[in-house]
Amino acid sequence: MDTAPETSAPDTPLSAVNAAIAKSCKIARREPDEVTLIAVSKTREAGEIVPLLQAGHRVFGENRVQEAQAKWPALREAYDGVELHCIGQLQSNKAEDAAALFDCIHSLDRTSLLKALAKAFDKTGRRVPCFVQVDIGREPQKGGVPIEELSAFLAKAREMDVPVVGLMCLPPSDIEPAPFFALLHKLAHDNGLNQLSMGMSGDYETAVRLGATHIRVGTALFGPRAG
Repeated sequence: MDTAPETSAPDTPLSAVNAAIAKSCKIARREPDEVTLIAVSKTREAGEIVPLLQAGHRVFGENRVQEAQAKWPALREAYDGVELHCIGQLQSNKAEDAAALFDCIHSLDRTSLLKALAKAFDKTGRRVPCFVQVDIGREPQKGGVPIEELSAFLAKAREMDVPVVGLMCLPPSDIEPAPFFALLHKLAHDNGLNQLSMGMSGDYETAVRLGATHIRVGTALFGPRAG
């Protein structure tokens, strides 16, 4: 969990998001330290990321291996304790690079990637914790393991010694996300998993109330992307 000290001023986006997390946790009778805030820094320049690092935040999410490789080595050298999460769809041919670079992978979504990661973990000696992405809204274009295939996929991951710690989802756009978050929670419980990567800038408060342990927040922290 993210335990970095919160030292930002009361009116910063980071403190506002942390306050919203705390409020949602109170409603759900949870503790704020049960929720890891992943600052989604994809497409953001180092100059945009540094203020969050200076404020004590240490958990960040990137979509692309190549972008993360270019951006994070220098930032990690300057700031201790950075935890880097892969939150975008991962190409199988990038599995070895991802295993070396990331501390967590949120987008394990198909058998070919499972096999590539198992091989990469054996080669690098790192067994990076993974979330299995579930096709919660039956939208194949978003990737994800179909709900009816989830149990078999998890069994295959165990056989290959790929450490799955939880489930991840991207609910359909423009639809109330709560039922999808609740379904992911049930699927995780039914499969003996207790970590849930769900919720982004527009719906993370709902996700926290429904059990999210990891939320992926970009715009609410960094502002709208240029263009």
